[in-house]
Amino acid sequence: MRRQNLAVVLGAVAAHGPLSRADVSGRVGLTRAAVSSLVDELIGRGAVTEAAATASGRVGRPGRALTVSGAGPAGLGLEIGVTHLGACVADLRGEPRVWRRVEQANADRPVGKVLAELAALAAEAEAEAAALGLRVEGRVLAVPGVVPNGPRGLIERAPNLGWHGVRLTDHWPEPDTVPEPENEANLGALAEYWNAGNPVETFVHVSAGAGIGAALVIDGRLFRGARGFAGELGHIPVHPDGPGCACGARGCLEQYAGEAAVLREAGLAQHGPGDAVALLAERAGAGHAGTLAALDRAGGALGLALTAAVDLIDPDALVLGGAYADLADWLLPSVRAELADRVTVRPWAPEALRPSALGRRGPLLGAALTTVRRIMADPTLLPVG
Repeated sequence: MRRQNLAVVLGAVAAHGPLSRADVSGRVGLTRAAVSSLVDELIGRGAVTEAAATASGRVGRPGRALTVSGAGPAGLGLEIGVTHLGACVADLRGEPRVWRRVEQANADRPVGKVLAELAALAAEAEAEAAALGLRVEGRVLAVPGVVPNGPRGLIERAPNLGWHGVRLTDHWPEPDTVPEPENEANLGALAEYWNAGNPVETFVHVSAGAGIGAALVIDGRLFRGARGFAGELGHIPVHPDGPGCACGARGCLEQYAGEAAVLREAGLAQHGPGDAVALLAERAGAGHAGTLAALDRAGGALGLALTAAVDLIDPDALVLGGAYADLADWLLPSVRAELADRVTVRPWAPEALRPSALGRRGPLLGAALTTVRRIMADPTLLPVG
């Protein structure tokens, strides 16, 4: 009961602060004595700070403003992409205070080398956070692959990295700082949900990088599936007789709407180093016919796959994240046209399909916020004193 009450008080301060102890009591329905005891514990755990007394204009003693701490506990998010490594530290207010991204080609490199470089980046981010008065309480890693339910630290497969059956504990150089892996699409969807001012409760979040991933949030909760494999939208066959896919099937969505497929159709398969998504956006914005045709084709295939998701799940919204958010201006028309033609058994509004405001930042931010949200739900995870 006390754990729950701590979370209720912390949640009230986070949502409505700054508040006095009396204000908190009025909002959560607990006695002032109970709230005072809970606030003292939250202060002792570093989750809440209390300012000096200030006059409020009301009868009685001056109130002291409570706010969620901007120092102390924090979450560290890490990311391995096919072309980059990332690190982010977010405080309990959910604000990213440290953000680092290093361009690095990671496909088919030795697992140990990639993880050693990421661990070094993580240490740099933690040191920067410590200089800001932040203390990392948990570490979560976004990966472009399948993280099954069950054994902690296992990445079942990450085909675009060339990884299969990777256990982080076998490769991470510091046993005390091994992060918890999670699928990048799942973390992008959670970041979208947590950062929305008025979030929808049931939606499909689909994102693209080297591959295509999707995540399902149902009634405000991430749906992982029976074994943790839910969301493999990129391997839904949109044209069963189409080209072979790295997964072993044929005609998968990735062969039409994945980054490599779009670059190939746009005549940019040999584009060289640099940000491929930014290059596509630049050429589309300049009206390059081949690029526009490639994005239109990708949007049509994506709309075909999303039609199945709409009919099966009945979501409130479809959210385009990752690279799709950056290319939304050119993808949305053909996706919407496909949905309009094919979603016929239920109402569907065009505005229910929208780009993510977080774009390619979503997975890394979601990784950092995972620890923050766990602490907000259970402040006893923080040490006292």
